[in-house]
Amino acid sequence: MPVRILVTGGTFDKEYDLIDGDLHFTETHIPGILELGRCTVDYSIRTLMMVDSLEMTDTDRDNIKRNCEMAKADRILITHGTDTITETGKYLAKFDLHKTIVLTGAMVPYAFGASDALFNLGSALAFVQALPAGVYVAMNGKIHTWDKVRKNKKTGLFEEI
Repeated sequence: MPVRILVTGGTFDKEYDLIDGDLHFTETHIPGILELGRCTVDYSIRTLMMVDSLEMTDTDRDNIKRNCEMAKADRILITHGTDTITETGKYLAKFDLHKTIVLTGAMVPYAFGASDALFNLGSALAFVQALPAGVYVAMNGKIHTWDKVRKNKKTGLFEEI
């Protein structure tokens, strides 16, 4: 069974506008990242939305949940903005979907070059294949259950709580 990858936007997929200096979304970088990483895992990708996680609503989270439920795959990787990644983890966990769901993000946009996106995506892809059912957050090469991690805004790293 392939891994289902659900794209929601976040820093992973942000682009820099050279004219006005804003960050914005065009399309996901996930297929290119997987190709660059020479990924041989069987996967399918669906872009659900392209939003900054600070702008994500409960309606958006319900859309993510419905797509997790509808997925034939029992292993799901979700790219997500880091600011509210644990909120989405909490939302998904309350439905006990009996699937392995791993959320991951990036602190620096992939398009910027020196990004953690490639490493975090690769780690998350490995974790989603190896873990039992549950909801997890994969960042900085570590895996955490959704309720035992937080973003340290001073260090820019995710840490266990």
